[in-house]
Amino acid sequence: MRTASSGSGASDELGVTVFDVVRDLRRDVAVVELPLDLDGARDADASRGRLVAQLDEHLLPRLKELSSPAVVVVAGSTGAGKSTLYNSLLGDEVSEAGVLRPTTREPVLAYNPLDADVFVESPTTQMARVIQHDGVPRGTALLDAPDLDSLLDENRRTAAELLEAADLWLFVTTAARYGDALPWQALGQAMERGASVAMILNRVPRENLHTIRGDLLARLREHGMDGVPLFVVPDVGPHEGLLERTVVAPIARWLTMLAGPDRSRAVIVRTLKGALGALPAWVEGIADAVEHQVASASSTRELVRATLPDVEEAARASVVGGVVAGGSVAARWAQVNGADRIDRVRVRAGVVRSTRRRGRARAAALVPFLDELRAATARTLVAIGTASEDVLVTAMTAPTTPAGAVLAPDRGDEAREAAREQAAADHVAAWVAHAERAIEALQGVDEPDVTPGASTRRAEAAVKAFGAQGLAALCLAAAAGADDVHHLVRAVLGEPGDAVVQELTTDLADRAVAVAAREADDVLAALDVPALAPDAAVGLRVRLAELRRFM
Repeated sequence: MRTASSGSGASDELGVTVFDVVRDLRRDVAVVELPLDLDGARDADASRGRLVAQLDEHLLPRLKELSSPAVVVVAGSTGAGKSTLYNSLLGDEVSEAGVLRPTTREPVLAYNPLDADVFVESPTTQMARVIQHDGVPRGTALLDAPDLDSLLDENRRTAAELLEAADLWLFVTTAARYGDALPWQALGQAMERGASVAMILNRVPRENLHTIRGDLLARLREHGMDGVPLFVVPDVGPHEGLLERTVVAPIARWLTMLAGPDRSRAVIVRTLKGALGALPAWVEGIADAVEHQVASASSTRELVRATLPDVEEAARASVVGGVVAGGSVAARWAQVNGADRIDRVRVRAGVVRSTRRRGRARAAALVPFLDELRAATARTLVAIGTASEDVLVTAMTAPTTPAGAVLAPDRGDEAREAAREQAAADHVAAWVAHAERAIEALQGVDEPDVTPGASTRRAEAAVKAFGAQGLAALCLAAAAGADDVHHLVRAVLGEPGDAVVQELTTDLADRAVAVAAREADDVLAALDVPALAPDAAVGLRVRLAELRRFM
């Protein structure tokens, strides 16, 4: 790592140049989102949260003010005697100690009154009861944390957060518990983030002191921690109050050795170097997770877009093939036409002949036919949407598309079904309105190469014979694929009628395609977010390159 010495040069290098880089890193990491529930995404997001906390609570405050006292957190498991050790180091009972668990309910942070002018408020100080005490070596701040394995969830969370913010971990365990998993997990986390660590082995029977100390040193070496200072506190038996000064004297001397503005700054800088050295791997993992999300989103997007053409073509073919005109529509036409003989009209010189009274009767008879046509068209569009959903879900839940499986719609979802039905109803209403506008237009449009006014007269006569809405219903039925109705439309409207029918057929087919494609809208919308953009990880990669300049 390219850093300056522990004097003012360190402050310049770490406090200005690196501070800017780490501040920018914090900004970019904070906005990272991992919207796809892929393997490893939750762990990566948890890592992202821890990194932001580490930057907020430790690195940025420390980089900003290197002269503030080094925070030494006294941490350990339940019953390790850390509060008693803490009080004994200060020579005063400032943190509650006793046999009841949990003992340390409120963290206590003590610093020397002579450091008041450089003491910096931080998230750590806001979590603790802060006091000034002459027993704290100048240049350090001693913090008694709750038990790492406290019965209270809040205490465990607080202890973990305080350790994340520490410049030095003073980890307390006992002769009976140093082999537990907890001490080694905590020490491993400290090593990962590059924190300075010292270990206190408390309550060691004097007859086993050398054996236990040797065993613990061997374990430290096995874990790559052979440079970690180790202090052994002999078992003094049942007692109340402070330990004798001679018992904690080695620890106190060591803390005093670290004390003083320059020496404490050296501790901070060493920890910062370790923390900064741990950042690239941390950021790399988050950037990899973002890029995994981007790649998965891209493959899912391509899959959806590759699936849609076949789905849309099937929808178009279904409508053009006359699926709407079969079944209930054909039955309703047979019923209406049989009872009211709607197709029995006289056409002379291309113009239908009818009285107004008979025209009103036909128009009234065509109302239920139009209602059935609307309902059948809506059912067809809903069925097209459902079929489209089935095809998409099948494709997206294949084993080769992990992101697709995350985003695939839920078959039978009530909200989706309701939205599909509403979309179909809206399309049907727009289709019917299109037909009504076409009939209005016909009454004012002449055919090419025909005597002026003939086409208009033909359309007006057809409206007189069937009513404007009834004539629109006939055109819609013909467009839906009812051939016998189409013959009637051609007879009363001629070529303009054919043109209207073709126009309405195309319109309905386009709407069927839109309904089919709509099933992918929510999937594509979920993918069309900044977190899944191709350049989503670029900012992190830039920050990573900047960090590596200091390695």
